[in-house]
Amino acid sequence: MHVHILGIGGTFMGGVAAIARGAGHRVTGSDRNLYPPMSTQLEAIGIEVIDGYGAGQLDLDPDVVVVGNAMTRGMPVVEAMLDRGLAYLSGPQWLAEEVLHGRHVLAVAGTHGKTTTTSMLAWILESAGLSPGFLIGGVAENFAATARLGQPPFFVIEADEYDTAFFDKRAKFVHYRPRTAVLNNLEFDHADIYADLAAIERQFNQLLRTVPASGRVIVNADDRNLAETLAAGCWTPREGFSLAAPGAEWSAHIEPDSAGARFEVIANRRAVARVEWPLLGAHNVMNALAAMAAAHHAGVSPERAAAALCSFRGVKRRMEVRGRVRGVTVYDDFAHHPTAIAATLEALRARVGGARVIAVLELRSNTMKRGVHRDVLAGAFAAADEVWLYDPPDLGWDLRAALAALGDKARFAPTVEGLVAALAAALRADDHVLVMSNGGFGGLHGKLLEALAARECA
Repeated sequence: MHVHILGIGGTFMGGVAAIARGAGHRVTGSDRNLYPPMSTQLEAIGIEVIDGYGAGQLDLDPDVVVVGNAMTRGMPVVEAMLDRGLAYLSGPQWLAEEVLHGRHVLAVAGTHGKTTTTSMLAWILESAGLSPGFLIGGVAENFAATARLGQPPFFVIEADEYDTAFFDKRAKFVHYRPRTAVLNNLEFDHADIYADLAAIERQFNQLLRTVPASGRVIVNADDRNLAETLAAGCWTPREGFSLAAPGAEWSAHIEPDSAGARFEVIANRRAVARVEWPLLGAHNVMNALAAMAAAHHAGVSPERAAAALCSFRGVKRRMEVRGRVRGVTVYDDFAHHPTAIAATLEALRARVGGARVIAVLELRSNTMKRGVHRDVLAGAFAAADEVWLYDPPDLGWDLRAALAALGDKARFAPTVEGLVAALAAALRADDHVLVMSNGGFGGLHGKLLEALAARECA
């Protein structure tokens, strides 16, 4: 089969391409401004990528066109596809029909922690010798790729609630029909897609409707929004994970002064394993509990799962150290929601103690750019000593007013270059700079390290 993928450069669609190639199909695709890691991953597996969305690419005469959710009506290739009456599917539907059918799907959903938990779960199953297929929305350091076909029966997938395609406005995850479903947490996000939290809860309830009674739902027992979603209907046995709820089947005791780097795993009120790893934060301990519970449903013992987590190396752009210059450590993190910002800063604070923590934020997601969380944003920076924000003139709302409660702790710059220059001049030895964005932030990480190095040479 010849599969042609529109929007092949996204992490999800690039993963679909890799899986299709692994299944023996001829794969081509198109995108604009392709960049690593997907550009290098596609090149390495020999997939031809056409630049742009011109109609002429359909002269390749594919058997099916797989349409990414970045595609819209009005694009020449989309209009030509419809006019010619070509067979087309969304990425999630193609994956469901061609790969996931008949497999034991383990799907990880939630507002936060999906990529990390999916990576942990895939690594646990891999370490147990099960060779799972997987599709991860990020680069897990333990794997050479973001996706692979793997061996039956297990397939681990990051279950995104974003909409599927221009012709299918359901959440992607309703296509996956998991036997094991992880629900990490649930907050309002994706304001460009959903009107309110209730709209997202309805999609999560649709996911629950697809999990069989012989399956398992692994749920964050501390999350009130998930509790409401479950109350609306759940037909599957469930297990809870928590660091606080007394009735949760899975919990942990974090060793004092370890910042989450060492913890004891407790299953059904019995200590079953110990984890010591390079990750930080209570939020990552929660992710680990979710992954271990899901792996247990797939037949992996807690002891074996914990041993795998001890060798888990994390995910790129999750508090990833990008460099150290003049005693200043610069981190890259994907945090783009107040809850994730707060959790990441608290984890870093626990690790570095009294050293200065400098938070640098780009409001890049649709939800953040719209100012949906402006009333709670200031509180997310409680663990930071200083907060530097990229405040472009076209933001559309008053970021400075929203963060007035931070006083002199907050600094603003209208350009990335100005932000870099001001930061480089203000930083001093032993500072820890946490740069947060779900985009490239105009290359700020590298520019800041270069500016610090230039000052050192001077």
